[in-house]
Amino acid sequence: MPEGPIRHAGLRAFIGRNYMSTPDGRWYFQNGPQQVFVSLDYTPTILRLAAPDQLETHTGLPVMAVSEAWLDEEGSLILGCEHGAALLDDRDLPALCELMDGDLEADGPITLAWAGQQLPVGRIRQAEVPARFSFIRDPA
Repeated sequence: MPEGPIRHAGLRAFIGRNYMSTPDGRWYFQNGPQQVFVSLDYTPTILRLAAPDQLETHTGLPVMAVSEAWLDEEGSLILGCEHGAALLDDRDLPALCELMDGDLEADGPITLAWAGQQLPVGRIRQAEVPARFSFIRDPA
């Protein structure tokens, strides 16, 4: 929000329950009969560690499967999951970096050990993320 984070728990829960996207990748929350479209700073979803081996979305949905992992040019981790493209909360980045094998500073291969699998970690530029994951950052 332009005014800062939403602190009211009830309002956050309402928005989270009604947060969705159109088929063409514009994110919004349904407020009665109207759709309030959201301009995204990065990805439509933010992930955080709910437990050492469990991720959840910023709206409180559990992540059951991570299908892909990408590092951008600033070192942010983007994960593909059943909820779409998701940026890992930077407060949880050190914990997931501990699960990576490979040189994060070099161009060599990197893998992420998550949920019993070894996911290859690709490199991606921030500008390429919306097209790769089919969403629109600014629906205006």
